[in-house]
Amino acid sequence: MSNNSLFNIVPVRSIEDLEATVNLFRSYAESLGINLAFQNFENEMATMPGKYIPPTGELLLARDLQGEPIGCVGLRTLGSSGSRCCEMKRLYILPKARGFGVGKALVKAILDTARTLGYHEIKLDTLPNMEAAIGLYKKLGFVETKAYYDTPLEETIFLVRSLR
Repeated sequence: MSNNSLFNIVPVRSIEDLEATVNLFRSYAESLGINLAFQNFENEMATMPGKYIPPTGELLLARDLQGEPIGCVGLRTLGSSGSRCCEMKRLYILPKARGFGVGKALVKAILDTARTLGYHEIKLDTLPNMEAAIGLYKKLGFVETKAYYDTPLEETIFLVRSLR
């Protein structure tokens, strides 16, 4: 899907890639320092790939040139079946791999995937302490929007971007 001189991005299709993605999702959740029970996180992990399965979703995995998993991102439909809106979830880059463009490449790849799947709009949520991610999202055309789900975390920032 995406090749770079430092890493490769591929859609998750093997058990090995799915296990690596679940491990990265768990590292992501741990890094937040908050309980994601309100998002049914444990059920999501137990049923992976779940809502991220094509043709309405996708999981992308970044590996370094030695084949080690270094980052991931998910995409799932948002709303009812046939909705033209999707959600980007769980963008995570291992700390050792940050600063090399992995996050930007994953976001661009998931935006391309969303367009290919026929979505017209993509949303995401984030937290104020994720300053680098927020900066990246805004550079790539995301703007703040109203909440699209109920969350117990009042500081949650909701972003949206047109895919047209």
